[in-house]
Amino acid sequence: MSEQVLLVEHEGPVAVVTLNRPRAKNALDAELLGALLETLPRLGADASVRAVVLTGAGGAFCAGADLKNAMGSLQAAGGFDAIMDRYHGIIRAIVNAPKPFVAMVEGPAVGFGCDLALACDLRMFGQDAYLEERFVKIGLMPDGGGSFWLPRLVGLGRAMEIMLTGDRITADHAVSLGLANHVLPSAELRGETMKLAARLAKGPPLAYAEIKSAVRKSLGSTIDEALDREKAGQVKLLQSADCMEGVLAWMEKREPSFQGK
Repeated sequence: MSEQVLLVEHEGPVAVVTLNRPRAKNALDAELLGALLETLPRLGADASVRAVVLTGAGGAFCAGADLKNAMGSLQAAGGFDAIMDRYHGIIRAIVNAPKPFVAMVEGPAVGFGCDLALACDLRMFGQDAYLEERFVKIGLMPDGGGSFWLPRLVGLGRAMEIMLTGDRITADHAVSLGLANHVLPSAELRGETMKLAARLAKGPPLAYAEIKSAVRKSLGSTIDEALDREKAGQVKLLQSADCMEGVLAWMEKREPSFQGK
């Protein structure tokens, strides 16, 4: 019986999705790619899942595309356009999900693996974690949204340096640039990440969905368009049961119990 290439655990309302090809540093082959394409949209639509943690097994996050099997995958999938659409489906599933995605990164997040981490809403790094947009070292360009995320996270000049050199960004450097939210000792990484995810899972799902949508769309819009989106989202939220529960909980000095209604 072959080992599952993607593991999904549920800790209450938190789903932990683990890339499980440790011998290949969780590089994405056709099987793992297919499993992610099936799993991530399903978790995004599952109302019982309130937050998702994305990580890798064996001390690595993701070493990008499995180049050893890349040509066979290209032929099986019908060429470059088709296979790229499959990779991009993973990024879109994370971005379009109405709930928080947290990348828990140990070891390498390289190539598409780097872009996969950057697509998540929050990033928790172990001390040995690193990012590397190494596409340029094999004559390629970022293809998982790196050219979109990096200028917005670190500014144009630093983004160009990261992509044009393909240099490694250590965990401490990543947090100083704003590419990681927190850097933790490896022994504490899972515990602290799960604490964060559990905290997010207690939050208001409708508000999270509106916040993610507004923030993502604001990246290519004017302030007037952003304000219009905020107004539309806020009017919707003000009429929700979650908003009423939040106000009541504040008045009664207790923790709110949000239901996503």
